[in-house]
Amino acid sequence: MKNFENLINKKSKLAVIGLGYVGMPIAIQFAKKVSVIGFDVNSFKIDEYKKGHDVTGEAGDDELKKTSMLFTDKESDLKDVNFYIVAVPTPVNLDKTPDLTPVVGASEVVGRNIEKGSIVVFESTVYPGVTEDVCVPIIEKISGLKAGKDWWIGYSPERINPADKVHRLWNIKKIVSGMDKESCDEIAKVYELVVEVGVHKVSTIKTAEAVKVVENSQRDINIAFMNELAMVFDRMGIDTMEVVEGMNTKWNALGFTPGLVGGHCIGVDPYYFTYEAEKLGYHSQIILSGRKVNDDMGNFIATSSVKQMMKAGIDTSKAKVLILGATFKENCPDIRNSKVFDIYRGLKDFGITPFVFDDNAIDLEIEKEYGIKPIHKDQLKDFDCVIIAVAHKSFANINIDSLFKDVVNSKKVIIDVKSYLNKEFYLNKGYSLWRL
Repeated sequence: MKNFENLINKKSKLAVIGLGYVGMPIAIQFAKKVSVIGFDVNSFKIDEYKKGHDVTGEAGDDELKKTSMLFTDKESDLKDVNFYIVAVPTPVNLDKTPDLTPVVGASEVVGRNIEKGSIVVFESTVYPGVTEDVCVPIIEKISGLKAGKDWWIGYSPERINPADKVHRLWNIKKIVSGMDKESCDEIAKVYELVVEVGVHKVSTIKTAEAVKVVENSQRDINIAFMNELAMVFDRMGIDTMEVVEGMNTKWNALGFTPGLVGGHCIGVDPYYFTYEAEKLGYHSQIILSGRKVNDDMGNFIATSSVKQMMKAGIDTSKAKVLILGATFKENCPDIRNSKVFDIYRGLKDFGITPFVFDDNAIDLEIEKEYGIKPIHKDQLKDFDCVIIAVAHKSFANINIDSLFKDVVNSKKVIIDVKSYLNKEFYLNKGYSLWRL
């Protein structure tokens, strides 16, 4: 195999299929070492990248403006490629079963353009078996080329954490696998170009696929435990975060906290794992229970918000409620599978139509995805209840007092989902503050 050698000598190119929160930073880093084609079917996104605007916020506008990468939404540009990286999203359907549509679509793109001698590496999170049982047959059928003879397949799970400026592609150990030892070794050499801390080879593609879903399932279960504690402690009148702070003084505490679990990884990946397990006759006893707990947290927070308003003497039928934050996590614009909107829908069930503000997200995307029109900064006033759902750094610039109705002796309720504020400070100011 000469894929690595040809990339280094610029005799061939590397293509990244899918330029989202994962694909974009990967493509940017590889473009510093080899010739890269960045492909995405989203024409709007490609146009923004060409203008030097990183809509994901992961690589940054400066990196886009100086990169040598070719951004394209045209398959005709996928020429002279001998190494493909597929980094498309893997969502779930409404019934929580895997939606492999993006992976299938990407496989079809590769199949229409692949040449002999190429290596294709999937990074999209899938259940064990998808790469070899779903993707390979599609590529073979469309291309007429045989895997293991004309081209080779591998899997290297993405481990990028959106908005995390500490744990980056180059300092996270990369799991790599191939359909045979030779392809695995070649894939490892290519990734070692951009991953400074090196790679960890596993024996099979299925093993690599399993690593990813287990990583996120483990986190999901631990957060579910903390969420269950939060619901019980709420009934006991105990402040969960005070318990957590005390627990974390012990050397072997794991450091998990309660919260909303959404996004494209932790809130989705466990369903991929349990889907395949059930096909093999095993029904999850722990993972699905954790998923149920975490999926119900939006409703729990909405119900708790109504209870706190009633306790404060606020007429909930006339209450004006603000939700601060719409993204699935802090300091990023990603609204995919954001559980903040479960809070929104839960309040709607009580007859309350809350207002949503998030200066990190794109308003048009919120409107398109959830049918909700966010408010602007100049509308942040005259509320009875403020729910801080996401702990964006930018919210530190918001004067909490200015958000509420300026009425003497009026009841003011703060629902602090992320323990963002100093509880004692606001209680001493006369606020009713509840935190998860």
